[in-house]
Amino acid sequence: MLKSLSTIAVAGLLALSVAGCTTSDQRVAGYGVGGAALGALAGGAIDGGRGALAGAAIGGAGGALVGAATNPRSSGYCTYQNRYGERYRAPCR
Repeated sequence: MLKSLSTIAVAGLLALSVAGCTTSDQRVAGYGVGGAALGALAGGAIDGGRGALAGAAIGGAGGALVGAATNPRSSGYCTYQNRYGERYRAPCR
């Protein structure tokens, strides 16, 4: 019972920690959390508790890297809008 309550508390704290982030930061955090969850599941299935911890660490780091790599802002292009309301992409200034 205590373990499930602590899991819910940690999940709530993680959700609150990204509430003030920009959309791109939330994407990176989401990929990191997803990677950590999948890594913990895989590591737990392979080696138990210690494997789950190692899998969560490796999966979280890998997920954050993937999230940062898929971030549209990292391409060097920004979206602009002219006075007629037309949107276009150009290199960021």
